[in-house]
Amino acid sequence: MFSKNKIYQKSLEVFSEDINWDIYSNKKILIVGATGLIGSYLIDLLMYVNKRQNKNIGIVAVARSEASVKERFEEYLCNRNFRYIIADINNGFKYQEKVDYLLHLASNTHPLAYAEKPIETLMTNIHGTYNLLNYAKDFLNKRLLFLSSVEIYGQMESNITGYKEADCGYIDCNSLRACYNEGKRAGEALCQAFIKEYDLDIVIPRLCRIYGPTMKLDDSKALSQFLKKAIKKENIVLKSPGEQYFSYLYVGDAVTALLHLLEFGIAGEAYNVADQKSNMKLKDLAKIIADHVGVDVIFEIAGKIEQAGYSKASNAILNTKKINRLSWKAKYSINDGIKEVMDIYGD
Repeated sequence: MFSKNKIYQKSLEVFSEDINWDIYSNKKILIVGATGLIGSYLIDLLMYVNKRQNKNIGIVAVARSEASVKERFEEYLCNRNFRYIIADINNGFKYQEKVDYLLHLASNTHPLAYAEKPIETLMTNIHGTYNLLNYAKDFLNKRLLFLSSVEIYGQMESNITGYKEADCGYIDCNSLRACYNEGKRAGEALCQAFIKEYDLDIVIPRLCRIYGPTMKLDDSKALSQFLKKAIKKENIVLKSPGEQYFSYLYVGDAVTALLHLLEFGIAGEAYNVADQKSNMKLKDLAKIIADHVGVDVIFEIAGKIEQAGYSKASNAILNTKKINRLSWKAKYSINDGIKEVMDIYGD
């Protein structure tokens, strides 16, 4: 998909520089949620390293749609380092080959999906996670990453300036939107249970809001919608006053954080993943993107279904001191990331 895009290929080069690829040489990595924003960039990065550094990293990509896999990864289908499995992890996971690393990246991650498919959203993070953990206890050689989220913190007091990993705010569990927050919390609890009973090696990254060129066209998150509008040179539509104060991170930085935690994370620990230079209010983010392409920011009230999927948190900044102590930090500021997305789609 991006193989002929020089800017995207340069991005892969930049984010490949600080990883110790020797630990993944001749290893097999199972990636669940392979066609998503993060999974697809991760696979592109691993295949880029295989090509440039001959590391022979084996990739097993798990997705629900064969058509999506064939479209997104067409250039890898005949490559000996790439294979794919079509599976809905909510219905079980029957793969029975050993792997060295497992990254559970599968989940609905945008508001419209929470509102329209709350059961699937919840069960992917509970029953789907349970199925993968059962697989891991028999077939995993090294480490599993369960991708969690800033959403597990809920709504914090207004004077909190950055969630630490031990913090826990309020979530209204009787709201439709809780399907995602509570699902991620339950998924983390399942991981801890399997660590205790089966001695699994699991690390839990809690990601802030991620964006990048690998976003899907049906993604209804605000930042994704802003970027898609900007790519088309259309006015940016803000469906709230825009006072929400959030942490953001470019997808390349998110992927290097995951790889860093695979190597250096402490088993059983959770780590916030964000960039302190990219904390900002939603209205300011909309203006940065609009100014980049010369369009306006307009305000439009969201419909009831869409509103039902929105986060109620107004302050969701992550404290990243814990992962920074492992010598990871983001390379791209929010301005760098937005510029790259615009440049990639304009190339």
